Amino acid sequence: MNGAAQGTAGAMRRSDSEPHRAGGPGLLRTAAYGLFAMPLAMAALPLYVHLPKFYGGTLGVDLAVLGAVLLVLRLLDGLVDPLLGVWSDRLRSRRMAIALSAPILAAGMVALFMPPVETETGRLAWLVAALTLVYTAYSVAMINHNAWGAELTTDPVGRTRITAIREGLALIGVVVASVAPALLGGTAGPDAGLAPFAIAFAAFTLVCAAVTLRAPNAPRRAEASIEPLATRVAAPLADPLFRRLLVVFLANGIASAIPATLVLFFVADVLQAESRQGLFLALYFVAGGIGMPLWVRLSAAWGKTRAWMAGMVAAIVAFVWAFALGPGDTGAFAAICVLSGLALGADLALPPSLLADVIDRDGRERPTGAYFGLWTLATKLNLALAAGIALPLLAFLGYAPGTTGGDGLGALAFVYAVVPCALKLGALFALYRFETAAARHLP
Repeated sequence: MNGAAQGTAGAMRRSDSEPHRAGGPGLLRTAAYGLFAMPLAMAALPLYVHLPKFYGGTLGVDLAVLGAVLLVLRLLDGLVDPLLGVWSDRLRSRRMAIALSAPILAAGMVALFMPPVETETGRLAWLVAALTLVYTAYSVAMINHNAWGAELTTDPVGRTRITAIREGLALIGVVVASVAPALLGGTAGPDAGLAPFAIAFAAFTLVCAAVTLRAPNAPRRAEASIEPLATRVAAPLADPLFRRLLVVFLANGIASAIPATLVLFFVADVLQAESRQGLFLALYFVAGGIGMPLWVRLSAAWGKTRAWMAGMVAAIVAFVWAFALGPGDTGAFAAICVLSGLALGADLALPPSLLADVIDRDGRERPTGAYFGLWTLATKLNLALAAGIALPLLAFLGYAPGTTGGDGLGALAFVYAVVPCALKLGALFALYRFETAAARHLP
């Protein structure tokens, strides 16, 4: 009797909130929700790009030891994401998770780039403690922020609009993080700018969190049953539609992560235009933000899977020409950055929206946090697998950083431009199979 009453009450709560979920919040309230994506995006670049050089170069930590520590911490960080997703589903609201994680992320970034210890052992210990805090807070914030967006509306088009606004703001955060350390460091270089950047980041994170916490709260779904932890973690993998989408996301993500891993080598050694690295990155990400509304409109007109297919085709057509570039071809590469950046909007706006559709299909109760926990793990695996594929392949083909001629540069151009396009074709085929399977379930 009590269970039936709780079920009726839960259904009434969902019914009361359904008009809001179906319509979705307005533009300003959606922007308030999405604003927290900016500091999340700003945090990722220093963690993956600047941190190794800062501790290994500026602070003098042994590179072999540093590499081993970072590898272990990053593996643990990825593996714990599904557990954090399950835990997040047990919280009363996504707001609570953001409120808990934002101050820890802010303080952890300051601690990470302002270590008070002088010895190498002390700095390593400090790195482990600070990075553990940052990774945990970042994962909790990312999982719950994405799940919050998925739960804000039941309208498929509205979901794409929400994710597009969120990812557009995230792109702004990436652009800011790419230039801020160098600007703040001045003539002393980007490493000198990391401490003031961390302080500014901490303040900005707290401001963004305060704004996002005032955004509409997503209706939470009642727990259907108390299941063992392992069952809840594995539950999304038992969903065949999710598995198909995850395969697409992994293949496409690795295809995108390989150029991201190699772009600095390509610009420095193939184009011989190292001084223009920042310009090329800015063109790419700004074009991604500009192209976002196009993919939102195309997804409404064609459907999300077909719009994403079009984005993959556009990315391949725009990017494969990088293989033919050589020293001084900066204008052509800038055009490639703009065109492939426009295609990037599809990769950013559509997959999370499709995932939300998969979770919310057929009216069944599914653990949103658990799904996004595995999704976040897959995002991190993309970066790890890209490095694991591209760097050994380059070494096998005879490339070494600083190469100015010979077969090494051809190998770099091949792995940078051709291999990602081949993987993107595989992702395109997997997406076609996903569309066929999803036709019976998704609107």
